[in-house]
Amino acid sequence: MPKGARTDAAAGVQEDVALTQGPRPRTVVVIGGGMAGLVAARTLLAQGLHVTLLERSGRFGGTVDGRMLGGFQLDSGAESFSTRSATVSALAAELGLGDRIVSPDATGAWVQLPGKDLQASAQPLPSSGVLGIPADPSAPAITAVIGRAGALRAALDRVLPVGSLATRKKVSLGELVRTRMGEEVLTRLVAPVAGGVFSADPDDLDVDSVAPGLRVTMGRLGSLGAAAGALREAAPAGAAVGGLVGGIAQLRDALVEQLQADGADLRTGEQVSSVARSASAWTVTTEHSGLTRRIAADGVLVATEGRAAVDLLAPAIPTLAAERPDPVPGVALVTLIVDVPELDARPRGTGVLVARGVEGVAAKALTHSTAKWAWLRDQAGPGSHVLRLSFGRVGDTPADVGLASDDDVLYQHALADASSLLGVPIGAADVLDWDVVRWAGALPHASVGHRERVARIRALVAEESRTLGITGGWLAGTGLVAVIDDARARAKALASALADAPLTGDPTD
Repeated sequence: MPKGARTDAAAGVQEDVALTQGPRPRTVVVIGGGMAGLVAARTLLAQGLHVTLLERSGRFGGTVDGRMLGGFQLDSGAESFSTRSATVSALAAELGLGDRIVSPDATGAWVQLPGKDLQASAQPLPSSGVLGIPADPSAPAITAVIGRAGALRAALDRVLPVGSLATRKKVSLGELVRTRMGEEVLTRLVAPVAGGVFSADPDDLDVDSVAPGLRVTMGRLGSLGAAAGALREAAPAGAAVGGLVGGIAQLRDALVEQLQADGADLRTGEQVSSVARSASAWTVTTEHSGLTRRIAADGVLVATEGRAAVDLLAPAIPTLAAERPDPVPGVALVTLIVDVPELDARPRGTGVLVARGVEGVAAKALTHSTAKWAWLRDQAGPGSHVLRLSFGRVGDTPADVGLASDDDVLYQHALADASSLLGVPIGAADVLDWDVVRWAGALPHASVGHRERVARIRALVAEESRTLGITGGWLAGTGLVAVIDDARARAKALASALADAPLTGDPTD
Protein backbone atom coordinates (compact mmCIF):
# COMPACT_ATOMS: atom_id res chain seq x y z
CA MET A 1 0.00 0.00 0.00
CA PRO A 2 1.40 3.48 -0.81
CA LYS A 3 2.79 5.46 2.09
CA GLY A 4 0.11 7.59 3.70
CA ALA A 5 -2.76 5.46 2.36
CA ARG A 6 -5.78 4.31 4.31
CA THR A 7 -8.33 1.71 3.21
CA ASP A 8 -12.00 1.24 3.99
CA ALA A 9 -12.13 -2.51 3.39
CA ALA A 10 -15.91 -2.67 3.58
CA ALA A 11 -16.34 0.01 0.93
CA GLY A 12 -13.45 -1.18 -1.21
CA VAL A 13 -12.06 2.35 -1.32
CA GLN A 14 -8.47 3.34 -0.68
CA GLU A 15 -7.54 6.96 -0.02
CA ASP A 16 -4.00 8.23 -0.48
CA VAL A 17 -3.59 11.15 1.90
CA ALA A 18 -0.70 13.47 2.49
CA LEU A 19 1.01 13.14 5.86
CA THR A 20 0.40 16.21 7.98
CA GLN A 21 3.29 15.93 10.44
CA GLY A 22 5.60 18.85 9.65
CA PRO A 23 6.23 20.56 6.33
CA ARG A 24 5.34 18.59 3.23
CA PRO A 25 6.15 18.99 -0.47
CA ARG A 26 3.38 19.99 -2.77
CA THR A 27 1.91 17.01 -4.56
CA VAL A 28 0.99 16.59 -8.23
CA VAL A 29 -0.78 13.73 -9.97
CA VAL A 30 0.23 13.21 -13.60
CA ILE A 31 -2.38 11.24 -15.55
CA GLY A 32 -0.92 9.37 -18.53
CA GLY A 33 2.44 7.62 -18.68
CA GLY A 34 3.45 8.23 -22.29
CA MET A 35 6.46 10.34 -23.14
CA ALA A 36 4.57 13.54 -22.30
CA GLY A 37 3.68 12.24 -18.86
CA LEU A 38 7.17 10.92 -18.15
CA VAL A 39 8.85 14.18 -19.17
CA ALA A 40 6.30 16.24 -17.24
CA ALA A 41 6.86 14.11 -14.13
CA ARG A 42 10.63 14.57 -14.42
CA THR A 43 10.21 18.34 -14.77
CA LEU A 44 7.89 18.53 -11.77
CA LEU A 45 10.31 16.52 -9.63
CA ALA A 46 13.08 18.93 -10.57
CA GLN A 47 10.88 21.73 -9.19
CA GLY A 48 10.78 20.01 -5.79
CA LEU A 49 7.29 18.56 -6.11
CA HIS A 50 6.13 15.10 -5.10
CA VAL A 51 4.77 13.29 -8.16
CA THR A 52 2.40 10.36 -8.62
CA LEU A 53 2.24 9.13 -12.21
CA LEU A 54 -0.78 7.07 -13.26
CA GLU A 55 -0.85 4.95 -16.42
CA ARG A 56 -3.88 2.86 -17.35
CA SER A 57 -1.95 0.28 -19.40
CA GLY A 58 0.66 -2.13 -18.14
CA ARG A 59 3.68 -0.11 -19.27
CA PHE A 60 5.01 3.40 -19.75
CA GLY A 61 6.15 5.21 -22.88
CA GLY A 62 3.10 5.35 -25.14
CA THR A 63 4.23 4.92 -28.75
CA VAL A 64 7.85 4.71 -27.65
CA ASP A 65 8.46 1.03 -27.02
CA GLY A 66 10.74 -1.80 -28.06
CA ARG A 67 10.96 -5.57 -28.29
CA MET A 68 13.28 -8.40 -29.29
CA LEU A 69 12.73 -9.85 -32.75
CA GLY A 70 15.00 -12.31 -34.50
CA GLY A 71 17.74 -11.63 -31.97
CA PHE A 72 17.64 -7.85 -32.51
CA GLN A 73 16.51 -5.18 -30.08
CA LEU A 74 14.14 -3.09 -32.24
CA ASP A 75 11.84 -0.14 -31.71
CA SER A 76 8.13 -0.91 -31.84
CA GLY A 77 7.06 2.67 -32.48
CA ALA A 78 9.11 5.82 -32.96
CA GLU A 79 12.61 4.99 -34.24
CA SER A 80 14.05 8.47 -34.87
CA PHE A 81 13.72 12.07 -33.76
CA SER A 82 14.06 15.46 -35.38
CA THR A 83 17.46 17.14 -34.97
CA ARG A 84 16.23 20.55 -36.13
CA SER A 85 15.97 21.22 -32.41
CA ALA A 86 18.34 20.12 -29.65
CA THR A 87 15.41 19.00 -27.49
CA VAL A 88 15.74 15.23 -27.79
CA SER A 89 19.52 15.07 -28.05
CA ALA A 90 19.82 17.22 -24.92
CA LEU A 91 17.41 14.98 -23.03
CA ALA A 92 19.33 11.91 -24.16
CA ALA A 93 22.54 13.48 -22.88
CA GLU A 94 20.93 14.32 -19.53
CA LEU A 95 19.85 10.70 -19.21
CA GLY A 96 23.34 9.37 -19.94
CA LEU A 97 22.57 8.37 -23.53
CA GLY A 98 24.45 11.15 -25.30
CA ASP A 99 27.17 8.84 -26.60
CA ARG A 100 24.52 6.68 -28.30
CA ILE A 101 23.16 9.41 -30.59
CA VAL A 102 23.74 8.60 -34.26
CA SER A 103 22.73 9.94 -37.66
CA PRO A 104 21.12 7.79 -40.36
CA ASP A 105 22.89 6.76 -43.54
CA ALA A 106 23.43 9.73 -45.82
CA THR A 107 21.97 8.08 -48.92
CA GLY A 108 18.48 9.23 -47.95
CA ALA A 109 15.07 7.88 -48.91
CA TRP A 110 13.17 7.50 -52.18
CA VAL A 111 9.63 8.37 -53.21
CA GLN A 112 7.44 5.88 -55.07
CA LEU A 113 5.21 7.68 -57.56
CA PRO A 114 2.26 6.27 -59.51
CA GLY A 115 3.12 4.61 -62.80
CA LYS A 116 2.74 1.39 -64.75
CA ASP A 117 6.42 0.59 -64.17
CA LEU A 118 7.07 0.98 -60.44
CA GLN A 119 10.84 0.83 -60.84
CA ALA A 120 10.84 3.59 -63.44
CA SER A 121 8.52 5.76 -61.35
CA ALA A 122 10.64 5.61 -58.18
CA GLN A 123 12.94 8.56 -57.57
CA PRO A 124 15.40 9.65 -54.86
CA LEU A 125 13.60 12.06 -52.53
CA PRO A 126 15.24 15.51 -52.74
CA SER A 127 16.60 16.59 -49.38
CA SER A 128 16.42 20.37 -49.85
CA GLY A 129 13.60 22.43 -48.37
CA VAL A 130 11.12 21.29 -45.73
CA LEU A 131 8.30 18.71 -45.81
CA GLY A 132 9.06 18.08 -49.47
CA ILE A 133 8.69 21.77 -50.43
CA PRO A 134 11.70 22.49 -52.66
CA ALA A 135 13.90 25.50 -52.11
CA ASP A 136 14.73 25.51 -55.84
CA PRO A 137 12.13 23.81 -58.07
CA SER A 138 14.49 24.03 -61.05
CA ALA A 139 17.14 21.83 -59.44
CA PRO A 140 17.74 18.65 -61.47
CA ALA A 141 16.76 16.38 -58.55
CA ILE A 142 13.43 18.20 -58.25
CA THR A 143 12.72 18.25 -61.98
CA ALA A 144 13.34 14.50 -62.10
CA VAL A 145 10.40 14.03 -59.74
CA ILE A 146 7.92 16.70 -60.86
CA GLY A 147 8.82 16.92 -64.58
CA ARG A 148 9.63 19.98 -66.66
CA ALA A 149 6.04 21.22 -66.77
CA GLY A 150 5.81 20.87 -62.99
CA ALA A 151 9.10 22.75 -62.54
CA LEU A 152 7.89 25.61 -64.78
CA ARG A 153 4.67 25.91 -62.78
CA ALA A 154 6.58 25.80 -59.50
CA ALA A 155 8.89 28.57 -60.72
CA LEU A 156 5.92 30.97 -60.69
CA ASP A 157 6.30 30.98 -56.92
CA ARG A 158 9.16 33.43 -57.36
CA VAL A 159 7.00 36.08 -59.03
CA LEU A 160 3.48 35.53 -57.72
CA PRO A 161 2.39 38.05 -55.07
CA VAL A 162 2.19 36.52 -51.61
CA GLY A 163 -1.14 38.16 -50.84
CA SER A 164 -3.17 36.98 -47.88
CA LEU A 165 -1.59 33.49 -47.77
CA ALA A 166 1.06 34.78 -45.38
CA THR A 167 -1.40 36.22 -42.87
CA ARG A 168 -4.83 34.61 -43.30
CA LYS A 169 -6.01 32.25 -40.59
CA LYS A 170 -6.69 28.57 -41.21
CA VAL A 171 -4.44 27.81 -44.17
CA SER A 172 -3.65 24.18 -44.93
CA LEU A 173 -0.31 22.88 -46.10
CA GLY A 174 -2.04 21.65 -49.26
CA GLU A 175 -3.57 25.01 -50.11
CA LEU A 176 -0.27 26.81 -49.57
CA VAL A 177 1.77 24.48 -51.77
CA ARG A 178 -0.88 24.15 -54.48
CA THR A 179 -1.34 27.91 -54.75
CA ARG A 180 2.34 28.77 -54.75
CA MET A 181 3.95 25.84 -56.62
CA GLY A 182 1.21 23.80 -58.23
CA GLU A 183 -0.26 20.32 -58.14
CA GLU A 184 2.85 18.37 -59.18
CA VAL A 185 4.92 19.62 -56.24
CA LEU A 186 2.01 18.89 -53.92
CA THR A 187 1.18 15.37 -55.08
CA ARG A 188 4.65 14.11 -56.00
CA LEU A 189 6.77 15.65 -53.24
CA VAL A 190 4.81 17.11 -50.33
CA ALA A 191 1.96 14.57 -50.08
CA PRO A 192 4.25 11.49 -49.79
CA VAL A 193 6.29 13.20 -47.08
CA ALA A 194 3.18 14.37 -45.20
CA GLY A 195 1.70 10.89 -45.48
CA GLY A 196 4.87 9.31 -44.13
CA VAL A 197 5.33 11.75 -41.26
CA PHE A 198 1.75 12.60 -40.28
CA SER A 199 -0.31 9.84 -41.97
CA ALA A 200 -2.48 12.67 -43.27
CA ASP A 201 -3.35 14.52 -46.44
CA PRO A 202 -1.68 17.96 -46.83
CA ASP A 203 -5.12 19.55 -47.32
CA ASP A 204 -6.02 18.51 -43.76
CA LEU A 205 -2.81 19.75 -42.10
CA ASP A 206 -2.54 23.18 -40.47
CA VAL A 207 0.57 24.66 -42.07
CA ASP A 208 1.47 26.78 -39.04
CA SER A 209 1.42 23.70 -36.82
CA VAL A 210 3.41 21.33 -39.04
CA ALA A 211 5.82 23.97 -40.38
CA PRO A 212 6.03 26.79 -37.81
CA GLY A 213 7.43 30.00 -39.24
CA LEU A 214 7.05 28.98 -42.87
CA ARG A 215 4.32 31.47 -43.75
CA VAL A 216 5.92 34.31 -41.81
CA THR A 217 9.21 33.71 -43.59
CA MET A 218 7.41 33.50 -46.94
CA GLY A 219 5.83 36.88 -46.30
CA ARG A 220 9.22 38.36 -45.48
CA LEU A 221 11.16 36.81 -48.38
CA GLY A 222 8.40 36.86 -50.99
CA SER A 223 8.25 33.19 -52.04
CA LEU A 224 7.54 29.76 -50.61
CA GLY A 225 10.74 28.30 -52.05
CA ALA A 226 12.86 30.99 -50.42
CA ALA A 227 11.09 30.38 -47.12
CA ALA A 228 11.65 26.61 -47.33
CA GLY A 229 15.33 27.18 -48.11
CA ALA A 230 15.72 29.64 -45.23
CA LEU A 231 14.16 27.26 -42.71
CA ARG A 232 16.40 24.48 -43.97
CA GLU A 233 19.52 26.64 -43.65
CA ALA A 234 18.50 27.72 -40.16
CA ALA A 235 18.36 24.12 -38.98
CA PRO A 236 21.43 22.60 -37.30
CA ALA A 237 23.94 21.07 -39.69
CA GLY A 238 23.74 17.36 -40.40
CA ALA A 239 20.89 14.94 -40.89
CA ALA A 240 17.33 16.10 -40.23
CA VAL A 241 16.77 13.12 -37.92
CA GLY A 242 18.78 11.16 -35.42
CA GLY A 243 18.51 7.91 -33.53
CA LEU A 244 20.07 5.95 -30.70
CA VAL A 245 22.30 2.91 -30.96
CA GLY A 246 20.04 0.21 -29.56
CA GLY A 247 16.80 2.09 -30.26
CA ILE A 248 14.73 5.07 -29.14
CA ALA A 249 12.96 2.99 -26.48
CA GLN A 250 16.02 3.54 -24.32
CA LEU A 251 14.78 7.09 -23.73
CA ARG A 252 11.64 5.69 -22.12
CA ASP A 253 13.61 3.19 -20.05
CA ALA A 254 16.05 5.83 -18.80
CA LEU A 255 13.23 8.22 -17.88
CA VAL A 256 11.41 5.55 -15.88
CA GLU A 257 14.61 4.52 -14.12
CA GLN A 258 15.44 8.10 -13.17
CA LEU A 259 11.92 8.85 -11.97
CA GLN A 260 11.98 5.80 -9.73
CA ALA A 261 15.41 6.73 -8.37
CA ASP A 262 14.24 10.29 -7.66
CA GLY A 263 11.22 9.15 -5.67
CA ALA A 264 8.30 9.44 -8.07
CA ASP A 265 5.35 7.14 -7.36
CA LEU A 266 4.87 5.31 -10.67
CA ARG A 267 1.75 3.20 -11.09
CA THR A 268 0.52 1.13 -14.03
CA GLY A 269 -2.91 -0.45 -14.44
CA GLU A 270 -4.59 2.63 -12.94
CA GLN A 271 -7.73 3.68 -14.80
CA VAL A 272 -8.62 7.23 -13.76
CA SER A 273 -12.39 7.61 -13.53
CA SER A 274 -12.72 11.19 -12.30
CA VAL A 275 -10.89 14.37 -11.40
CA ALA A 276 -12.57 16.71 -8.92
CA ARG A 277 -11.51 19.97 -7.28
CA SER A 278 -12.39 21.38 -3.88
CA ALA A 279 -11.52 24.87 -2.73
CA SER A 280 -7.87 24.07 -2.13
CA ALA A 281 -7.06 20.66 -3.60
CA TRP A 282 -7.80 17.96 -6.15
CA THR A 283 -9.07 14.40 -5.80
CA VAL A 284 -8.21 11.88 -8.50
CA THR A 285 -10.29 8.71 -8.39
CA THR A 286 -8.96 5.54 -10.03
CA GLU A 287 -9.91 1.91 -10.47
CA HIS A 288 -7.23 -0.74 -9.99
CA SER A 289 -7.77 -4.48 -9.57
CA GLY A 290 -11.34 -3.93 -8.41
CA LEU A 291 -10.30 -1.35 -5.83
CA THR A 292 -11.39 2.29 -6.01
CA ARG A 293 -8.62 4.67 -5.03
CA ARG A 294 -8.86 8.36 -4.21
CA ILE A 295 -5.65 10.31 -4.47
CA ALA A 296 -5.40 13.81 -3.02
CA ALA A 297 -3.12 16.34 -4.70
CA ASP A 298 -2.37 20.06 -4.91
CA GLY A 299 -2.21 19.94 -8.70
CA VAL A 300 -3.09 17.71 -11.64
CA LEU A 301 -1.49 17.41 -15.07
CA VAL A 302 -3.44 15.43 -17.69
CA ALA A 303 -1.14 13.85 -20.30
CA THR A 304 -3.43 11.31 -21.95
CA GLU A 305 -4.54 11.18 -25.59
CA GLY A 306 -7.09 13.77 -26.61
CA ARG A 307 -10.43 12.02 -26.41
CA ALA A 308 -9.63 10.49 -23.02
CA ALA A 309 -8.45 13.87 -21.71
CA VAL A 310 -11.64 15.65 -22.74
CA ASP A 311 -13.85 12.87 -21.38
CA LEU A 312 -12.04 13.04 -18.06
CA LEU A 313 -12.23 16.82 -17.67
CA ALA A 314 -15.60 17.57 -19.28
CA PRO A 315 -17.61 16.87 -16.07
CA ALA A 316 -15.66 19.68 -14.38
CA ILE A 317 -15.39 21.84 -17.53
CA PRO A 318 -18.58 21.19 -19.55
CA THR A 319 -17.63 23.59 -22.38
CA LEU A 320 -14.58 21.43 -23.05
CA ALA A 321 -16.81 18.68 -24.48
CA ALA A 322 -17.24 20.70 -27.70
CA GLU A 323 -13.49 20.48 -28.26
CA ARG A 324 -13.34 16.68 -28.15
CA PRO A 325 -11.12 15.68 -31.07
CA ASP A 326 -12.26 13.36 -33.83
CA PRO A 327 -10.89 9.81 -33.84
CA VAL A 328 -7.36 9.70 -35.23
CA PRO A 329 -6.01 6.95 -37.46
CA GLY A 330 -4.02 4.03 -36.24
CA VAL A 331 -1.09 2.36 -37.93
CA ALA A 332 0.04 -1.22 -38.31
CA LEU A 333 3.80 -1.80 -38.50
CA VAL A 334 5.05 -5.01 -40.08
CA THR A 335 8.70 -5.83 -39.47
CA LEU A 336 10.42 -8.41 -41.67
CA ILE A 337 13.85 -9.84 -40.90
CA VAL A 338 15.05 -11.36 -44.15
CA ASP A 339 18.08 -13.09 -45.63
CA VAL A 340 18.36 -11.38 -49.04
CA PRO A 341 21.96 -10.54 -50.03
CA GLU A 342 20.73 -8.44 -52.97
CA LEU A 343 19.58 -5.84 -50.45
CA ASP A 344 23.18 -5.21 -49.39
CA ALA A 345 23.28 -2.72 -52.29
CA ARG A 346 20.54 -0.64 -50.59
CA PRO A 347 18.56 -0.24 -53.82
CA ARG A 348 16.22 2.41 -52.37
CA GLY A 349 18.53 4.08 -49.88
CA THR A 350 17.08 4.19 -46.39
CA GLY A 351 13.53 3.46 -47.51
CA VAL A 352 10.58 4.55 -49.61
CA LEU A 353 7.69 6.97 -49.09
CA VAL A 354 4.67 5.95 -51.15
CA ALA A 355 2.50 8.53 -52.90
CA ARG A 356 -1.26 7.98 -53.01
CA GLY A 357 -2.46 6.28 -56.15
CA VAL A 358 0.39 3.78 -56.49
CA GLU A 359 -1.43 0.70 -57.73
CA GLY A 360 -0.63 -2.65 -56.18
CA VAL A 361 1.06 -1.21 -53.07
CA ALA A 362 -0.86 -0.96 -49.79
CA ALA A 363 1.95 0.31 -47.55
CA LYS A 364 2.38 4.05 -47.06
CA ALA A 365 6.09 3.73 -46.34
CA LEU A 366 8.97 1.27 -46.04
CA THR A 367 12.01 1.77 -43.86
CA HIS A 368 15.09 -0.27 -44.76
CA SER A 369 16.34 -0.22 -41.18
CA THR A 370 19.67 -1.95 -41.78
CA ALA A 371 20.39 0.54 -44.56
CA LYS A 372 19.31 3.48 -42.41
CA TRP A 373 21.23 2.65 -39.23
CA ALA A 374 24.86 1.52 -39.34
CA TRP A 375 24.72 0.04 -35.83
CA LEU A 376 21.90 -2.29 -36.85
CA ARG A 377 23.61 -3.15 -40.14
CA ASP A 378 26.76 -4.10 -38.24
CA GLN A 379 24.76 -6.38 -35.94
CA ALA A 380 22.93 -8.06 -38.80
CA GLY A 381 25.97 -8.67 -40.99
CA PRO A 382 26.00 -9.13 -44.79
CA GLY A 383 22.84 -10.52 -46.36
CA SER A 384 20.56 -10.04 -43.35
CA HIS A 385 18.16 -7.10 -43.39
CA VAL A 386 15.46 -5.51 -41.25
CA LEU A 387 12.54 -3.98 -43.17
CA ARG A 388 9.67 -2.07 -41.57
CA LEU A 389 6.49 -1.34 -43.51
CA SER A 390 3.68 0.87 -42.22
CA PHE A 391 0.01 0.64 -43.17
CA GLY A 392 -2.77 3.13 -42.44
CA ARG A 393 -3.40 6.83 -42.89
CA VAL A 394 -6.15 9.44 -42.73
CA GLY A 395 -8.85 8.80 -45.30
CA ASP A 396 -8.49 5.02 -45.41
CA THR A 397 -11.70 3.01 -45.71
CA PRO A 398 -12.52 -0.27 -43.93
CA ALA A 399 -11.57 -2.06 -47.14
CA ASP A 400 -8.03 -0.66 -47.06
CA VAL A 401 -5.15 -2.65 -45.59
CA GLY A 402 -4.39 -1.25 -42.18
CA LEU A 403 -4.96 -1.47 -38.46
CA ALA A 404 -7.99 -3.77 -38.69
CA SER A 405 -6.38 -6.26 -41.08
CA ASP A 406 -5.38 -9.70 -39.81
CA ASP A 407 -1.70 -10.37 -39.16
CA ASP A 408 -1.45 -12.85 -42.03
CA VAL A 409 -3.03 -10.36 -44.44
CA LEU A 410 -0.57 -7.66 -43.38
CA TYR A 411 2.34 -10.10 -43.66
CA GLN A 412 1.44 -11.10 -47.21
CA HIS A 413 1.04 -7.47 -48.25
CA ALA A 414 4.35 -6.61 -46.60
CA LEU A 415 6.15 -9.28 -48.60
CA ALA A 416 4.55 -8.15 -51.86
CA ASP A 417 5.04 -4.44 -51.17
CA ALA A 418 8.66 -4.85 -50.09
CA SER A 419 9.39 -6.74 -53.30
CA SER A 420 7.71 -4.06 -55.44
CA LEU A 421 9.18 -1.05 -53.67
CA LEU A 422 12.74 -2.39 -53.43
CA GLY A 423 12.78 -4.05 -56.84
CA VAL A 424 14.07 -7.29 -55.29
CA PRO A 425 11.94 -10.44 -54.97
CA ILE A 426 11.32 -11.34 -51.32
CA GLY A 427 9.43 -14.51 -50.50
CA ALA A 428 8.35 -16.33 -47.36
CA ALA A 429 11.43 -18.60 -47.64
CA ASP A 430 13.64 -15.52 -47.20
CA VAL A 431 11.99 -14.46 -43.93
CA LEU A 432 13.88 -15.27 -40.73
CA ASP A 433 11.34 -13.63 -38.42
CA TRP A 434 8.47 -11.14 -38.55
CA ASP A 435 5.82 -9.49 -36.43
CA VAL A 436 3.00 -6.97 -36.47
CA VAL A 437 2.71 -4.07 -34.02
CA ARG A 438 -0.50 -2.03 -33.93
CA TRP A 439 -0.91 1.51 -32.65
CA ALA A 440 -4.61 2.38 -32.43
CA GLY A 441 -5.40 6.09 -32.37
CA ALA A 442 -1.71 6.88 -32.15
CA LEU A 443 -1.42 9.39 -34.99
CA PRO A 444 -2.88 12.74 -33.91
CA HIS A 445 -2.34 15.38 -36.53
CA ALA A 446 -2.71 19.12 -36.63
CA SER A 447 -5.77 19.68 -38.81
CA VAL A 448 -6.66 23.12 -40.16
CA GLY A 449 -7.52 25.43 -37.26
CA HIS A 450 -5.45 23.37 -34.83
CA ARG A 451 -3.71 26.31 -33.18
CA GLU A 452 -6.98 28.10 -32.53
CA ARG A 453 -8.46 24.93 -31.04
CA VAL A 454 -5.45 24.41 -28.78
CA ALA A 455 -5.71 28.02 -27.61
CA ARG A 456 -9.38 27.52 -26.72
CA ILE A 457 -8.62 24.33 -24.80
CA ARG A 458 -5.74 25.94 -22.89
CA ALA A 459 -7.98 28.89 -21.99
CA LEU A 460 -10.79 26.68 -20.73
CA VAL A 461 -8.41 24.66 -18.56
CA ALA A 462 -6.70 27.78 -17.20
CA GLU A 463 -10.08 29.32 -16.41
CA GLU A 464 -10.97 26.27 -14.32
CA SER A 465 -7.74 26.41 -12.30
CA ARG A 466 -4.08 27.33 -12.68
CA THR A 467 -3.28 24.16 -10.73
CA LEU A 468 -4.67 22.05 -13.58
CA GLY A 469 -2.57 21.42 -16.68
CA ILE A 470 -3.00 19.53 -19.94
CA THR A 471 -0.42 18.28 -22.43
CA GLY A 472 0.21 15.54 -24.99
CA GLY A 473 0.80 15.02 -28.68
CA TRP A 474 -2.82 15.80 -29.59
CA LEU A 475 -2.14 19.38 -28.49
CA ALA A 476 1.60 19.75 -29.00
CA GLY A 477 1.88 18.11 -32.42
CA THR A 478 3.58 15.08 -33.93
CA GLY A 479 7.09 14.07 -32.94
CA LEU A 480 9.19 13.77 -29.81
CA VAL A 481 10.43 17.36 -30.00
CA ALA A 482 6.94 18.85 -29.88
CA VAL A 483 5.76 16.46 -27.17
CA ILE A 484 8.78 16.98 -24.92
CA ASP A 485 8.85 20.77 -25.29
CA ASP A 486 5.15 21.11 -24.50
CA ALA A 487 5.27 18.71 -21.54
CA ARG A 488 8.14 20.66 -20.00
CA ALA A 489 6.39 24.00 -20.54
CA ARG A 490 3.11 22.81 -19.02
CA ALA A 491 4.86 21.20 -16.06
CA LYS A 492 6.82 24.39 -15.35
CA ALA A 493 3.66 26.48 -15.57
CA LEU A 494 1.92 24.15 -13.11
CA ALA A 495 4.88 24.25 -10.73
CA SER A 496 4.84 28.05 -10.87
CA ALA A 497 1.12 28.16 -10.12
CA LEU A 498 1.58 25.86 -7.13
CA ALA A 499 4.42 27.99 -5.83
CA ASP A 500 2.05 30.96 -5.75
CA ALA A 501 -0.87 29.05 -4.20
CA PRO A 502 -1.40 28.83 -0.43
CA LEU A 503 -0.26 25.55 1.11
CA THR A 504 -2.69 23.76 3.36
CA GLY A 505 -1.64 21.13 5.88
CA ASP A 506 -3.40 18.42 3.88
CA PRO A 507 -4.59 18.61 0.26
CA THR A 508 -7.82 16.95 1.37
CA ASP A 509 -8.74 19.95 3.53
